[in-house]
Amino acid sequence: MRYWLFKSEPNTWSWQNQLDKGDAGEEWDGVRNYQARNFMRDMEIGDRGFFYHSMKEKSVVGIIEVIALAHPDSTTDDDRWECVDIKAVETVPTPVSLDQIKSDPRLADMVLVKNSRLSVQPVTADEWNIICALGGL
Repeated sequence: MRYWLFKSEPNTWSWQNQLDKGDAGEEWDGVRNYQARNFMRDMEIGDRGFFYHSMKEKSVVGIIEVIALAHPDSTTDDDRWECVDIKAVETVPTPVSLDQIKSDPRLADMVLVKNSRLSVQPVTADEWNIICALGGL
């Protein structure tokens, strides 16, 4: 299993929106960055990810699971863009803020710290375990 981070502005698609979709999940559409798209192409069913609220909150708020492999993004006719489907697995009991992540020397090399604008990004197993512990999981 591999780990990822999915960023969303809560006023566009929030953790609550994701929770409301239940086991059916939702397409992670609208990504228009080649690197983020390529990461989604690398995903496998069962991979886990952090659901990250960007903008004001800037924190990891939930855990998701990839439930469908990369496929054409239904929000465009441009065949360059693909996405995966994800479902909510668990709410993070104590959201982990970007400030916490940046201040933890163990997370200094995390993509979120080095390239915070990338909307879909990989997370190492060590980073996953550290953030889960910080969040009370």
